[in-house]
Amino acid sequence: MIEVKLETIQVSLVSSHRVVVLKALEEERYLPIWIGTCEAEAIAVRLEGVEIPRPLTHDLLVEILELLEADLLHVTINALVDGTFYAQLVVETEKEELTIDARPSDALALAVRVGAPIYVAEAVMDEAAITPEADLLELEVREQELGVFKDFLDTLDLSALDTGA
Repeated sequence: MIEVKLETIQVSLVSSHRVVVLKALEEERYLPIWIGTCEAEAIAVRLEGVEIPRPLTHDLLVEILELLEADLLHVTINALVDGTFYAQLVVETEKEELTIDARPSDALALAVRVGAPIYVAEAVMDEAAITPEADLLELEVREQELGVFKDFLDTLDLSALDTGA
């Protein structure tokens, strides 16, 4: 299993869906997962700390877990079948550890609410993750380095160098 963090939620330019992007913690690999608008909002509400007057479905599930004295240990994006991602909730009760099938969007919405770790199966990362090309990463570094030089050039008064030629 590869531990990831929720890097960003992006709006799709071609549909009404959103793309949640998970980033591997120990390497430059990103896993984009298409999710619905409502699910993206449920995740974003929590990430942005928006106060809502009534609990959303995922808040209700967290409250149920608390009342049952169960803990969400972690969530796992465990499979990719015919372009559809599958996830699992790993929940611990006083008596046992349970694995519950879930949609990735619901699993992520719960994980961000309770601060549970997020994992992705290695096979899923191998099949669907995106690794930025080294040239693109190098270009970003060069742009940052050149940015300092450009800032310096912007401060120079080049009119004093005018020779009238």
